[in-house]
Amino acid sequence: MDFYKFLKQIDKNNENIVITIISGDKIGQKIVLSDGEIVYKDNDDINWEKIISAIPSDKKSRVITVDEKRIYVEFMRHRYNVVVCGAGHISIPIIKICRLLDLPVTVIDDRITFANNAVEAGADKVICKPFEEALSNIEGDSGTFFVIVTRGHRYDQTCLENIIHKRNAYIGMIGSKVRVAKVLDYLESEGISREKLKKVYTPIGLKIGAETPEEIAVAIMAQIIEVKNKETGSSVYSDELLNAVLEEKEEIPKAMVTIVSRKGSAPRDVGTKMLVFKDGTIIGTIGGGCVEAGIRESALMCIDNKKHKLFPIDMTGRNAEDEGMVCGGTVELFVEPIC
Repeated sequence: MDFYKFLKQIDKNNENIVITIISGDKIGQKIVLSDGEIVYKDNDDINWEKIISAIPSDKKSRVITVDEKRIYVEFMRHRYNVVVCGAGHISIPIIKICRLLDLPVTVIDDRITFANNAVEAGADKVICKPFEEALSNIEGDSGTFFVIVTRGHRYDQTCLENIIHKRNAYIGMIGSKVRVAKVLDYLESEGISREKLKKVYTPIGLKIGAETPEEIAVAIMAQIIEVKNKETGSSVYSDELLNAVLEEKEEIPKAMVTIVSRKGSAPRDVGTKMLVFKDGTIIGTIGGGCVEAGIRESALMCIDNKKHKLFPIDMTGRNAEDEGMVCGGTVELFVEPIC
């Protein structure tokens, strides 16, 4: 339980890595690295430094082998949020899509009527102030997506000038090539490097021939999804899962199930998690079908035995076909009972 309490308060803007031993006599033992430093450890008798030295350089979560022990190295995703500058006709569908994607969204506009429209559309936070003033109070971080869709290029310019030096996952700015060029040329004349300006996604959005505000919003959010999903971290310790472990039904025995490896076409990626409670409740999914049904029974067994275990699942055979599973791959699932 201490591990999950620690994860709940860890700075998700850092590069966080969870390392778990998934075989041998030390199975289930963990450390957590944050920006390269060990910040959590549940066993001092393990040569963690040797394991740390074997962390994959490509930052993709996977199982590695060190001294004949299998180790699951898990790169955690950042916490994401979207900041939209402007609350006009394109912003409203952006807000609605963010809500569908469970992306917290902050909207800035200096016009009270438009700010109210953003509130009604479901924005998590609306700031009705001049853009420069509002942005001065938004720090930005490696999980922040900035979307500039204001009503004019001078406002775009103000927003970009105040955003360009902030930490971010993405900066996108709407506008025609002429309008965009004017803004970028001016900012370069003010001392902002062209190299930095080239990182701005502008004109904003994927090129899908979007015309209506709704189509433009889809193009913008599709580009944000594309950028977000290129990130290598794959661990999914969602707030929902952590809250369920620590707050909801805290007294009920439970087990965390994680996909630690996969080959072929499997329904979910490495890092996907599911929480199984002793009372039969399940939170999350690892793909459904016979895989989920089978691992549920195995998780209940691990809860009773209070033992960690690695389970290989083959989805290429006849049983998988009978369940309607057409993925045709294999996965390994690591089950961790939580006391």
